[in-house]
Amino acid sequence: MGTQVANYPAPRRSENGGCLYLVATPIGNLEDITLRALRVLREVDLIACEDTRQTAKLLNFYGIHKKALSYHQHNEVVRAAEIVLEMEQGARVALVSDAGTPGISDPGDHLISLAIRHAIPIIPVPGATAFGAALMASGLPCAHFHFVGFLPPRRTQRRKALKELAGEPGTLIFYEAPHRILESLADMAAVLGNRHVVLAREVTKLHEEFLRGRLEQVLPQIKKRALKGEITLLVAPADERAVKPARRKTDSLRALVARLQKQKKLDLKAALKQVARELGLSRSEAYRRLQEEKALEE
Repeated sequence: MGTQVANYPAPRRSENGGCLYLVATPIGNLEDITLRALRVLREVDLIACEDTRQTAKLLNFYGIHKKALSYHQHNEVVRAAEIVLEMEQGARVALVSDAGTPGISDPGDHLISLAIRHAIPIIPVPGATAFGAALMASGLPCAHFHFVGFLPPRRTQRRKALKELAGEPGTLIFYEAPHRILESLADMAAVLGNRHVVLAREVTKLHEEFLRGRLEQVLPQIKKRALKGEITLLVAPADERAVKPARRKTDSLRALVARLQKQKKLDLKAALKQVARELGLSRSEAYRRLQEEKALEE
């Protein structure tokens, strides 16, 4: 089935023709870019890059030769004004970060908000995100999640932030630097308890790796290694008792499933799925617990 780009209406532009494209770029593997993103990068007048050298690797790989301008956290206030002026004069600008989606733990917010204030159209060109790729491969609940990004670097502020997140019912997603990962994992164990975690490292790259287990299992593994590269850390939701009024201690998972089957006339699979959702467990974890409880009671 062929693409039908021509059937889509042309993006709205300002009176002078200027607009701002927010273009997601690969987070590692250069093949992870959309056809639309490549077309936009070829057509725009200017590409605003977090690091022009990093973006040059992508552009050279696809044979794209365009004027590039640095736009990063240290110059964004001044540079955003310059870029908006270019767009007011009719320039079509693409904003890219080193990897992933502009504005998501990367520079972009200031330019986007300034462009909106100047009535310049914003056109998102979606694509790869590190947290999205890590989440879908994690095995943790995906229906509800809370993307945090980077935690504060200092322990006091970091633990305070974690305490505020402790009651979140969904999977927690963090970005972390390799040199701080041990400290962050230790603080999570102290504040959040011994939860299931998934450490996704170098996602889509040559040395892609997923470490899965409870915090007390993962911590010793990390202590033995010197991790490098981009890290996305996913933390399973708290047990229901941590975020809702406590149930009676006699309410085992097996009892909850049986009660639900009786009350709502559900089969075992449907009842287990609903109980897993209520308890913030993955279906595989809920099934494992159910089998363990059955074995203890038999």
